[in-house]
Amino acid sequence: MKKILAAAMFLLVPLAASAERADALKPVNIKYDKANSDLVTQNYVVTGNVIITRGTMVLKSDRAEVKEAPDGYHTFILTADPGKLATFRQKRDGGPDLWDEGQAQRIEYDERNDLVKLFSKAMIRQLEGQKVTQEMDNEFISYDNRKEVLVGRNDASGADKPGNGRGSITLQPRRTPAPAAGATPAGKQ
Repeated sequence: MKKILAAAMFLLVPLAASAERADALKPVNIKYDKANSDLVTQNYVVTGNVIITRGTMVLKSDRAEVKEAPDGYHTFILTADPGKLATFRQKRDGGPDLWDEGQAQRIEYDERNDLVKLFSKAMIRQLEGQKVTQEMDNEFISYDNRKEVLVGRNDASGADKPGNGRGSITLQPRRTPAPAAGATPAGKQ
């Protein structure tokens, strides 16, 4: 019962704002040590200190596969060497210093559906400046940017397996504290 309730909570925890929409029309820049490119299939495999940028989005990993569909949408698959993690960071719409960031051993980003999946040692968080406002960790996390919905599961396959451990969500307070009883508001003395 507890696992069902926890799974339901994950489905109800939306992130506050979506990724920067302007990034979708920016060029994809890829830096790497080695590359294999198939221009016929539009499939690019890069290895060694990979850094992919597109506008405010920054993806880092040991290996990445970038596929471009005929209609121009991209799929990014990042994998980290054993003991390391792939990472992403992207500005969110809705304010000047709002960010999403995450890490996992494998990260898949489907641009067409604006869907990020994180596999094994997955963590995603929202920041306002340097302050973490929400954070989730699990073995698998799916983040639907359009619907603003996070799903967490306790197995890297995306399934929820009994006895496989638990995830966590941390929500920081958003309210400001009420004035203390008897306190006079500033400027009203």
